[in-house]
Amino acid sequence: MTKRIVIVDDNAVIRRLLRNILESAEESWVVCAEAADGREGVRKIQESKPDVAILDFVMPVMNGLEVARVLTKTVPEVPLVLCTLHADAVLESEAVEAGIKKIVAKAENMQCLVNTVRSLLKNA
Repeated sequence: MTKRIVIVDDNAVIRRLLRNILESAEESWVVCAEAADGREGVRKIQESKPDVAILDFVMPVMNGLEVARVLTKTVPEVPLVLCTLHADAVLESEAVEAGIKKIVAKAENMQCLVNTVRSLLKNA
């Protein structure tokens, strides 16, 4: 069964990298949409209702936490992962309050992101 993923990140190179990593990790995973800013991300996630969404923290228009606050109210069934360069304890606390299920640091091995997505999809 196909598992649909949305990637929201303002950096096109990062979006492409994440798409390649995720779609290579499991045959059943497909990136069904990408967005380059928070507002576009909200719209695409609300429209596509993916099985999981990956959000950057620092983005134009709306940051990842602002996006999460909107999505938690409008599509609470979509698990949200914050993939960021800015991971710390304060952000983690704010992210949990905003509805983020897990934070993954971009500086980590991307296998951590794959494992996080796999875990969220198993629990869905």
